[in-house]
Amino acid sequence: MKIVVLDGYPFNPGDLSWDELAKLGDLKVYDRTDHEDTEIVKAIDGAEIIFTNKTPLTRKTLEKAPSVKYIGVLATGYNVVDVGAARELGIVVTNVPAYSTNSVAQLTFALLLEMCHHVGDHNAAVQNGDWCRSKYYSFWNSPLIELAGKTIGIIGYGMIGQATGKLAQAFGMKVLANNTKGKIENESPTCRYANLEQLLEQSDIISLHCPLTEITNGLINKSNIAKMKDGVMIINTSRGGLVVEKDLKEALNSGKVAGAGVDVVSVEPITPENDLLKANNCIITPHIAWAPNAARIRLMKTAIDNLKAFLDGNSVNVVN
Repeated sequence: MKIVVLDGYPFNPGDLSWDELAKLGDLKVYDRTDHEDTEIVKAIDGAEIIFTNKTPLTRKTLEKAPSVKYIGVLATGYNVVDVGAARELGIVVTNVPAYSTNSVAQLTFALLLEMCHHVGDHNAAVQNGDWCRSKYYSFWNSPLIELAGKTIGIIGYGMIGQATGKLAQAFGMKVLANNTKGKIENESPTCRYANLEQLLEQSDIISLHCPLTEITNGLINKSNIAKMKDGVMIINTSRGGLVVEKDLKEALNSGKVAGAGVDVVSVEPITPENDLLKANNCIITPHIAWAPNAARIRLMKTAIDNLKAFLDGNSVNVVN
């Protein structure tokens, strides 16, 4: 049985082992596969098992790969695979849910705390000698914000959204939670459901944790930003397509939005033309929320367990 990993390096740059996966078949790991259809087809030629993180598997590609029986997505989101086409072709597609819940919630707050205290800027000021030259025992060069009592609106209240909500409440914040169910379990004085309009109007901070769909595509746009409080802060650790980047740039540069922290952008790697590179008070990290070692160990284990279950005839985490 031939197993192909199309883009192994981002997931495993060398600090994890492929040995357990190699025990299940003849394993070929590509650091990266060019996203051209011909290159993908060449890479998966003869493979029965494919693993992909961000390499797209379209209907056109899958129709040229008759040997493929199983696709394991090395992520929670699986929009890189045409799951409808895979289903029609008899290919099982699985994902890895919940492996990065704590890591993504953690980075969400890292971005938020950086916007509140500007730790990096203040450290740079000290290293540059500004504190040495100060007449006073304390100085700050940016506004400092206390989170206690603030309201955070969380759009998408699945496992990551809920983990973020728990952290927020630990900081003394109030949570407005929005999801497709129209309700949340275990509402409390510090955490309650809000529809989108209420969330946009009442939140001091808005954090995105929803999937990218036809409905959520471009959710943070000029019209919705206009409904937000002046000085709102926006965090996106979900998918870049949730944000109309030009509209967010304009809102940041006008001061309507006081700050933004994003770990994802519409085109990755980011291009020099991306509007957010021209925005004031915007922190951009290179899609790292999912990537702590502990999270990737969980990802590897679940991906292998998914394949073992498929081979045993008891597939789990199937998305098609």
